[in-house]
Amino acid sequence: MNLELLEEALADQPPYRAKQVWDWTARGASSYSEMTNLPATLRTALEERVPFSSLEVAHEARSRDGTLKVLFHTTDGHPVEAVLMRYRDGRRSVCLSSQSGCPLTCTFCATGRMRFRRNLTAGEILDQALHFRRIEPIDHAVFMGMGEPMLNLDPVLAAARRLPDLGITHRRTTVSTVGWLPGLRRFVDDVGEPIRLALSLHAPTDALRSELMPVNDRYPLDEVVAECRRYVALRGRKVFVEYVMLAGVNDAPEYARELAALLDPKLFKVNLIPYNPTGMYDGSSRAAIARFKSVLDRGRLPATVRLTRGRDIAAACGQLAAAG
Repeated sequence: MNLELLEEALADQPPYRAKQVWDWTARGASSYSEMTNLPATLRTALEERVPFSSLEVAHEARSRDGTLKVLFHTTDGHPVEAVLMRYRDGRRSVCLSSQSGCPLTCTFCATGRMRFRRNLTAGEILDQALHFRRIEPIDHAVFMGMGEPMLNLDPVLAAARRLPDLGITHRRTTVSTVGWLPGLRRFVDDVGEPIRLALSLHAPTDALRSELMPVNDRYPLDEVVAECRRYVALRGRKVFVEYVMLAGVNDAPEYARELAALLDPKLFKVNLIPYNPTGMYDGSSRAAIARFKSVLDRGRLPATVRLTRGRDIAAACGQLAAAG
């Protein structure tokens, strides 16, 4: 929902009207007609002046594991994908996109091979979550979909600050970054809410990381990790580290040792991510992932292997790549 347009449409109404509309929307209402404490004439006017969503659903795909991927189109025709992940323990987590495409071209990520269109507005980001909220209650959010959130930080934070109204607390909201330092520094300095930080790392050395992630040439490991340490010092919360497992590329035991030396176990927790096919690499075997994790365990660096969701519908980590 375009909240700025909503405020304009309600400019001649009592101030509480905007809150009434938002409360209904955040609780999962699917149209203005459901908002029974608004006058009928106002509901009709809103239907005419303020689209209920800034996104149009173009396609849905459902995985065997319950994951739902939705391709949206913005009003100017740009593709955006978002994902609802359902877990056996009852969690309902949404993976949200901050851009249509991504300009940073990480080699293992399908989104990086898309043509970058533009940043998304706060309303377009929020409408991804609202779409899933209309399906069922949601309680976790990760900004790990299309795009680099730190390149579009203000709209990302504006959307994140609305998520508690949908049932997603700040402590259950995570913003991921490849290490775009200007945005990361602002995130560390300016965000007072306890929103979690995740670092998309994928290599423990500058040489290898630059091969996989060109952004590392501009913002090398030492600078990025130092900023993450500053986040922990100011916020008192660990940083999640995402590490995708690529066969014969970054999964050797010596890289695990270097990773354990790079990251302070009191400050970081590693998520090892089985590679989801995007046509560029082979994924590490279960045995290779287990060997890698055992090295981290010996170094007492907390590490888990991420449960893959939605791989069969190209909805898993690194697979979002809408063509149109």
